[in-house]
Amino acid sequence: MKSFIQLEKEIVGCTRCPRLRTHRATIDRVKRAFYKNQVYWAKPVPGFGARKARLWIVGLAPGAHGANRTGRVFTGDSSGEWLYSALYDFGLSSSPKSFHQNDGLTLADTYVSCICRCAPPNNRPTPEEISKCSPFLTAEWHLLKHPPILLVLGQIAFEQIIRLLLNHYEIKRSPDWKFEHGSLYQVGKTKILISYHPSQQNTATKRLTKPMWNSIFSRALQELKNHPL
Repeated sequence: MKSFIQLEKEIVGCTRCPRLRTHRATIDRVKRAFYKNQVYWAKPVPGFGARKARLWIVGLAPGAHGANRTGRVFTGDSSGEWLYSALYDFGLSSSPKSFHQNDGLTLADTYVSCICRCAPPNNRPTPEEISKCSPFLTAEWHLLKHPPILLVLGQIAFEQIIRLLLNHYEIKRSPDWKFEHGSLYQVGKTKILISYHPSQQNTATKRLTKPMWNSIFSRALQELKNHPL
């Protein structure tokens, strides 16, 4: 089994999706005006966090001017602000703000990644692009050794996690699995906790509120306390 370091190198060097490579290059060339003097990461974004994490958080994809700019997953946009603020409030992050991959921030017992490692046009990767990224997700699943809590953000990520589990015979079928905020499923020793994604679309429309978001992390920590080390 490959190491985290090997996996990160493989992710950063990935060239499997021509559309995403072109999109990253375009974003890097035509930067958002506010960031015009910044050097964009503009490569696939690896996961981030504790190597022996018991809480694994999985989202959709890097934001064009977020992780695609900063080089760290869920960093540099409003989704990241919601995530790292909550992680800090619940004692899982050394800082409430994540700025870039070299800012010194560390996570406690938590690892964060996504199902697609490149910023997609309109924040919408194709099924084929997600499929090409799936080996990276599978590698993390094994490196983290089936963590006690897997927090899935958003329906597309939820569907991909189901595919991962089906492919590895952890579950036999998926119709009983429904995407509902706050739902909890058990797969072997891992509990799958579901949340709406903290995208600006969800937070601005109040589909996801701060109390709803905080309740997810309260639940995750309670489940970890109930799980033996």
